[in-house]
Amino acid sequence: MSENLEHSFVKQLTDNQNIIHKICRLYTDCEDAHKDLFQEITIQLWKAFPKFRGDSKFSTWAYRVALNTAITLYRKNKRTVATVEYEGRQHFIKEIDYNYEEEEQIKLMYKAVYQLNDIEKALVFMYLEDKDYREIAETLGISEVNARVKMNRIKGKLKKILNP
Repeated sequence: MSENLEHSFVKQLTDNQNIIHKICRLYTDCEDAHKDLFQEITIQLWKAFPKFRGDSKFSTWAYRVALNTAITLYRKNKRTVATVEYEGRQHFIKEIDYNYEEEEQIKLMYKAVYQLNDIEKALVFMYLEDKDYREIAETLGISEVNARVKMNRIKGKLKKILNP
């Protein structure tokens, strides 16, 4: 691949890596699994990047690839990642420090969200990222109305989990 394409990918990934960290946080429960999933998502993004046409924002496309990768690899009973060797250049991106010592409220919320199914987790994540229902629907491949209905049901579910 061209060096220009690689530099473009590295910049986009660097600018949007918090999206990937947040998705990893939703689908993993320890630092090692988080790092493994982050690496696998990065590899999948890199493999798919030449096909990225720019029809949507990079962040929307990255959400879709990252969520699909996470959902595929981290089903309820599957906690290991089959990694892929990558023999590319070693200058890729510098990881931003990610604070694993979250405040107690955020930990409780993640604990509650972790009990949701895969699609519900993705929907909550995008909702908390202030994505509008049109973008949520586009990313998840559902209708906008369906996204709204699902989100209302999830809110009720989370209230029950957080306030039994």
